[in-house]
This record gives sequence, C-alpha cells and structure tokens, in this order.
Amino acid sequence: MSDLAFLAPYRLALLVLPAVLAACYVLVRLRRRRYAMRFTTLELLDEVAPDRSGWRRHLPALAVLAAVLAATLGFARPAVAMSQDELQRIVILAIDTSLSMEATDVEPSRVAAAKSAAADFLDSVPDGVAVGVVGFDGRARELISPTTRLDAVRRTIERAQLGQGTAIGEAVLLALDSIDSATQDRGGDGPTGGTTDDSGANDSADDRAGDDEPAGTIVLLSDGETTTGRPDDEAAAEARARGIAVHTIAFGTDAGTVTDPTGRTVDVPVNTEALRRLASSTEGRALTAATAEELSQVYEELGRNVQVEVVRREVSDWFAGVAVGFLGLAALGSLTWFGRLP
Repeated sequence: MSDLAFLAPYRLALLVLPAVLAACYVLVRLRRRRYAMRFTTLELLDEVAPDRSGWRRHLPALAVLAAVLAATLGFARPAVAMSQDELQRIVILAIDTSLSMEATDVEPSRVAAAKSAAADFLDSVPDGVAVGVVGFDGRARELISPTTRLDAVRRTIERAQLGQGTAIGEAVLLALDSIDSATQDRGGDGPTGGTTDDSGANDSADDRAGDDEPAGTIVLLSDGETTTGRPDDEAAAEARARGIAVHTIAFGTDAGTVTDPTGRTVDVPVNTEALRRLASSTEGRALTAATAEELSQVYEELGRNVQVEVVRREVSDWFAGVAVGFLGLAALGSLTWFGRLP
C-alpha cells in the first residue's frame, strides 16, 4: 500500500474536536485536584477521593478520545492506493515471427535483436504494468496473456519460433481481443476498475467508458507488410473504434535478405510506409530502427512512457472499526474498574 490520502480533506477541520476534548479533560483533572486539596482531614479525603491506580483512571478517557479521533478521520474518507499488481495497465507486444526476421542485416539477426530489445522494454516498464505477447507470421497467436509476471513474458519471447507469411492485421485484432479479455477478467472495462466520487457513489468501469484513459496499448514490431489475413486498414479501424493506439516499429534495413527453402536469396526490405499508416490511423507513433541499439532505445522509450493510473480505495470502514473498538475498550475498562460507563 502507498501513502494515505483523504477524499474529503476539508472534513479534517473537525480534528479540533478531539483536541478540545483532550484539553477539557486535562482542565477537569486539574480542577478536581485543586478541589481535593481543600479537604483538611486526610481520612475524609480518602473516603471521598480514594486513591486508585493512575493509569486505570485515565485509560477509559484516552480510549474515548482515540475513538473520537478515529471516527473523525473516517469521516474525512481516507483512501489508500491499491497494490501495484491490481493497478494493471495493459501493453501487448506484437512481434513479427515471419521468416524474413532471419535476415542478418541487423546483427546478429533481426529476430535475435528483436528478442533482446523486447527484454529491455520489460526492464523499463513501471511496476504494475501487465504485458502480453502476440506473435504473428502466417497467423497470429497469443503467446502469453497480459500478466505482471514479466519473467514469464521474457521466457515466452525467447521461445518464439518463426513461420511463413505476415499477418499484421490479424495480430492487431488479436491484441485488441487480448486487452478486452484481460480487462473483463478483472471485472471492468478499464485497467483499474471502479472509483468512488466524493458523494460516496461508486462509478463502475462501464460508467467511465468515455474517459480519456484507454484500456491498453499495442506495440507492434515488424519488418514487412501484410501478406495474409485481414488487411491493416480493417484492423486499424477496429483499434480506432476501441480507442487503442497501435505504436509501430519498422525494424531492419532495405538491404535485408534471407535464403528460401530452395536456396535462393530473397530481398526482404522494410515496408516503413505501411507501418506508418497503421500507426497514424490509430493515433499511435510510427518509429523506425535500423540497428539493435536503435531498437533497444525505441523500446526503452516506449516503456518509460507507459503510465500506471493510481486508483485509491476508500477505507473509512477501517477507521470506523477502530473507533468502535476503542469505545468498547473504554466501556469495558470503566465498568470493570469504576462500576460505571465513562
């Protein structure tokens, strides 16, 4: 849990009440002591004001003051930030696993550099971010659903295998579905669930569907263009309708080549323009990287830009419980030691 905050801080002005009660208690005790000193007969003084253990005499009053203090703090609607694993913001890494990623124009190869840079991305995202991975060649596959267990994500990326074809549109659509599934699993349409306003009403994620904060982000790395599956334009339109930005990374150089199964050398240049259109149509960023170092820098920058929305949970009931507990202790102590309620 993080620091404590108050949703109605102006009510903290009522803390003057326990302070006044404490001052009044001290004044009354001092007045009773002066009054007791007027008795000249010690025997009579002992009968009227018998000597009792000092700490017992004050405990019920202190418990009542603590109860008033807790109740006042609870009235100001205290709230704490939810634990980071409950704050999940979702990022889907869509990674090209087509055979063109075997090209060695980027050392040691495009695919090896992409896996290494994705690990750098995981190191740079803040705590509480849930990362999922979609791999795509001739078809799109969810390699791991969004999770805050980033070590598992790292191992999944490392095990990715290459295949024929490039289905960028299918990858975007699958990434969108992955974001939806993850948010629904947490019981809401957004990454953080409901909040509570100052009136005490609970706003569900459905009520916040029009908020500016999207449910997640897609980061798509590819070196080519769509050769199979639904077109990029269809996927971009769906991402735009759901309010999800697709950031694209065009990775590699125009000098890239691979060897096909027949032994023939095939050119695999990067289609930067197609990826740029996909990003711009979803209000995402179109980035390029021609070396492993550039790709790592791009991923790290994207990771630092991922933000986690801090959502506070009201805990007034905690303070109410503490107040009731202190009142119970005050009543029990007073009845036990003095035979009366405080």
